[in-house]
Amino acid sequence: MLEELLVAGAAVASAGVVYVAAAARVIKQYERGVVLRLGRLAGAVRAPGFTMIVPGVDKLHKVNMQIVTMPVPAQDGITRDNVTVRVDAVIYFKVIDAADAVIQVEDYRFAVSQMAQTSLRSIIGKSDLDDLLSNREKLNQGLELMIDSPAMGWGVQIDRVEIKDVSLPETMKRSMARQAEADRERRARIINADAELQASKKLAEAAGVMSEQPAALQLRLLQTVVAVAAEKNSTLVLPFPVELLRFLERAQQGPPAVEQAAHPRSEKPEVAVEADVKAEIEADKPEIESGIPEADL
Repeated sequence: MLEELLVAGAAVASAGVVYVAAAARVIKQYERGVVLRLGRLAGAVRAPGFTMIVPGVDKLHKVNMQIVTMPVPAQDGITRDNVTVRVDAVIYFKVIDAADAVIQVEDYRFAVSQMAQTSLRSIIGKSDLDDLLSNREKLNQGLELMIDSPAMGWGVQIDRVEIKDVSLPETMKRSMARQAEADRERRARIINADAELQASKKLAEAAGVMSEQPAALQLRLLQTVVAVAAEKNSTLVLPFPVELLRFLERAQQGPPAVEQAAHPRSEKPEVAVEADVKAEIEADKPEIESGIPEADL
């Protein structure tokens, strides 16, 4: 009798161990448990840690509450200004209500992926090419709102949506490259023209200073000669010396006042000089004639 009781007790204990092993569940910290008892939601969402269910009656669904990073496949579309582009993106979302994520939608990951692809194609058709290339922050916000509206009913919250890459046709890339090159060339010409204007003003000021001091022009010429000779790869030929230029400059200014005082007769006109010479010849003529014999006359 005692042996039978021991055997029965061991059997009950074994059955209890098997039951506990079948009913025991462990939920991780980043997960939540949703229990369906005979197909119906049983109680609240189970918290992380050790929990028990009824084997064969309850079914535990573990839902990951971490942020999920999901790439959105590249979508082909035509922008509002009739440019064919190929755009891909990435979406960040997490589950905020584990019960709704299990009950309201069959597969919330697949649902979010399909909604993201549809919204991405829609946002491409509503935007211009310039917006896709330069105003992505605004497009990301609009795309996030389009996905988050239906996802809230699935117990899913969209944290962020980012457009990763915009692929353009080769012809459009070449056109944009030519446009950028033309714009840079235009700016370069404007800068060169502005530099020429400033240089011309400075040259005009320098010319005014040199006109007041003629020697400055000679110094500038010598500086230019020194600059050219410093390279040692050019031959400089001067057809006349600098001293000749100075002599010509003095000749244009006229003789100095000291030389005019030393030669006062040079101030008389040529006609007055000839009259003086004739008067002297007439005065000396009788003396010359008186000294000549009559026979000779």
